[in-house]
Amino acid sequence: MRAERRAALMPYVTAGYPSPAACRDALRLAERAGADFLEVGVPFSDPLADGPTIQRSTQAALDQGMTVAGVLDLVREARLDVPVVIMTYLNPVLAFGVERFVAAAQAAGASGLLLTDLPAGADPALERRAAAGGLALIRLIAPTTPDSRLAEAVRGATGFIYLISRLGVTGVREQVPPDLERQVARVKAATPLPVAIGFGIGSAAQAAAAARVADGVIVGSALVEALGNGGLASAERLLAELVTAVRSAAEQRS
Repeated sequence: MRAERRAALMPYVTAGYPSPAACRDALRLAERAGADFLEVGVPFSDPLADGPTIQRSTQAALDQGMTVAGVLDLVREARLDVPVVIMTYLNPVLAFGVERFVAAAQAAGASGLLLTDLPAGADPALERRAAAGGLALIRLIAPTTPDSRLAEAVRGATGFIYLISRLGVTGVREQVPPDLERQVARVKAATPLPVAIGFGIGSAAQAAAAARVADGVIVGSALVEALGNGGLASAERLLAELVTAVRSAAEQRS
């Protein structure tokens, strides 16, 4: 993608929503539509970083019996040819067993791991255990992260950096923040890793704006809502718009 001077599109789905079979079909659909990566969320009973849309999808998946093992089975069954990042909170991984989880995720076809509520440096031993299995350990960076903390937060990260576009929980917003380009440049000055933007990107226009300044665009709540309300047909329409927007933004990248 760097060679093509374009950003990557990374759709997010909640594993098991609206049903395990529909979620598996949605993953395959996203790949066919042109997604470059896929992010799969592990349902958790206390999703503190997520807004109402993903909270509802998480609860619905849990109500249908989705488990950590079920998430990995779903990824395995989808047989995707694009990289998959598992997004989860720390408790499900600890309950499953860190080494066991990392090995099982890699065996299922995952390429990266994002532990939403594990700040960089909070538990170096656990980070080493998670990274030792071969998965890229993705780090979250907030727009309020001071420069003194930023250098530490990106140290040891692999894969890419997930830049939260704005404070608050996940969910669609009306527009991207006006200082997004400055925030991306600040993170890029601290690490050679690609920078992907998530939280609040929900429309083709927003995706294009993010794609002009970042290396990756992550879309979650809008796709989960489309899938839940209109099924695969609605998700397919949104994905087509997002793919077109991200790729057409290549000509205007800064």
